[in-house]
Formats: sequence, C-alpha cells, structure tokens
Amino acid sequence: MTCLSMLPIAQIVNKIVILFFYVCKFPTILPLSANNYGDLMGTTKHSKLLILGSGPAGYTAAVYAARANLQPVLITGMEKGGQLTTTTEVENWPGDPNDLTGPLLMERMHEHATKFETEIIFDHINKVDLQNRPFRLTGDSGEYTCDALIIATGASARYLGLPSEEAFKGRGVSACATCDGFFYRNQKVAVIGGGNTAVEEALYLSNIASEVHLIHRRDGFRAEKILIKRLMDKVENGNIILHTNRTLEEVTGDQMGVTGVRLRDTQNSDNIESLDVAGLFVAIGHSPNTAIFEGQLELENGYIKVQSGIHGNATQTSIPGVFAAGDVMDHIYRQAITSAGTGCMAALDAERYLDGLADAK
Repeated sequence: MTCLSMLPIAQIVNKIVILFFYVCKFPTILPLSANNYGDLMGTTKHSKLLILGSGPAGYTAAVYAARANLQPVLITGMEKGGQLTTTTEVENWPGDPNDLTGPLLMERMHEHATKFETEIIFDHINKVDLQNRPFRLTGDSGEYTCDALIIATGASARYLGLPSEEAFKGRGVSACATCDGFFYRNQKVAVIGGGNTAVEEALYLSNIASEVHLIHRRDGFRAEKILIKRLMDKVENGNIILHTNRTLEEVTGDQMGVTGVRLRDTQNSDNIESLDVAGLFVAIGHSPNTAIFEGQLELENGYIKVQSGIHGNATQTSIPGVFAAGDVMDHIYRQAITSAGTGCMAALDAERYLDGLADAK
C-alpha cells in the first residue's frame, strides 16, 4: 500500500480530489467511509467473480461479466482508474477522436460498469491465498473470497534506483507530469526516458515550464512517429532541449528540493555535465503490480504468465480459475485498447470456467 506521507503533495491532493469526485458522483462505489469500513471489517464477502483493478482491463471485464449475470465485484485498488487518470489527451481510442482525456475515459468506463450493476469497492488488496478454494483475498478494509478471480492490477512507474533519486522523491523527483507539473510553472525541468511516456511528459511540460531538458541514453527515441514529430517541432522552437547519449549520474539538491542533475556521456564516460533544474520527471517505463502473487502464480520477468494460444482460455494463469488481463500480463503492447480487449477475454474465460463449475455440481 502506498503511504501518503511518502507522496508528493500534488499526488496526495490528486488522490483526495479523485476520491471525492468518485464518492460524490458515483454512489455505487464503496469508499473507505465509516459505515462501509465497519461493514467489511471482521466479515468475509464472497462473490462468484472478483476483479482486481479499475483500469481499462478491469472495467471491461466487469461490463462483460455483469452482462453475463455473474454479479462481479470489482476492487479498485489505490489507483482508481489506473494509469490513464494521469494522462492528458487520449488520441488513439477508436470512435472518440475529439477532446478525450484519460480521466474522462475512465469516468465513462466506471459509468458503464455500474450501469450493469457491478459492485465496486474502494479497497487495496495486500494478501492473497490462491492455493485453496474459494480463493481468499485480504484488503485494508475487509476479507474477500471468490470462485474465480480476474487480476487486472496494471503497472506502476519505474525508477532508476539511484540513491539521490530516492532521496528527492516527492521533493523534485516525480514520475507524473500531469500530477506535479504545475508546481514548475516558468521553471526549468528535466525528463528522462526515450519512449512514448517520456516524449508525452516533455511535450506536456513544455507548456508549463520555461525550459524542458529531455535526457535519453540512446541517440534515437522509441516513441511513435507522430509524437517524435511534435517533439522535434518543440525542439526547433527552443521549448525542449535534447540530451541524447546521456545517463543520469546524480540528482543534486538541498533541503528545499532538487536544484539540478548530473549527466554522464555514454560515448565518453569521463564527460560529466550539470544542468540546473528544479524538477526531474522519470519516464522510463513501468513495472507490473504483481508482488503479492509471487510464489503463487507463474511469473515471467514480473509479468503474470497466461496460457495464450488459439483454443480459448487464453487469459488463464498457472492456476485454473485465476485469469489476468491488461498491463499485468502484457509487456509488449501496453495500450488502453489492448488492455480492454484482454479484459473482455478474461471475463469470457471466467464465465466458461464458472459454467464448468456449475455443471460439475
């Protein structure tokens, strides 16, 4: 569970605002209020199908499962809406080409799931027992059991692991430009990374900060061509400054926070340069949220291994009745629409599994 005291103040405010928005707008969600907390604590809630995660995979699974009359229960996790809630424009969602944002898309998915009476609970699962039947899960506010489980816990931002980076987390080092970018209006910032996320963060920050330094360890960027074109337009205009073939050596700062970064030249390791920046945004990818499943499910490089193939049951994990969808099992495509697609598949696989249990009785 994420400790709020360890988060940047902007992310804390962001979480509180999102929670308030969800509770007020969607009364079908069960927040950690006194009443619900008391109802769940000391009791065990059983469901035929439990879905972990409230991103595109989780919500899509909920829609399909609810329409199949499986009466699914969806547990949101601490990051309600998943990674898309920290995304600005979503331009590649088919059928909605204009002014679609990540939070708006997730709001619509939430509404869609609740339309079919999915029970949505705001809780964070920190322990699972998948070796016995029914499956048992322990959350911050209650115990849950289920006959089938869909894991759609997504992924979280990855950091470099430097001691200086860790020391300034929440004091100038962030992994979310949309959460913390407004703190750096008219200041100099740096972004590290070379994929879509890094380029998107740099483009976003270029409209806020006075200067954006984009740092990448290679010569070329791996982002989509349309993003690279936008990036180069900003570079030509002087809004973004590129530092290729560079790695982050150290984050520097004082008691007030980050004051700069030191970069090492990958082609000449003796060459160290310093940049004066007030903030550093790390955008080097994500790690799957699978820690609680270690030792119980078969994992591959941290991702949940699924059956795949063309004979159905493609989302089943190493344990029958446990299915996985979205970024937690996909390290290649990692798109909102592919996550939603695997959520659909997982719900259909779970439906067939539960039908088989009923037939066996």
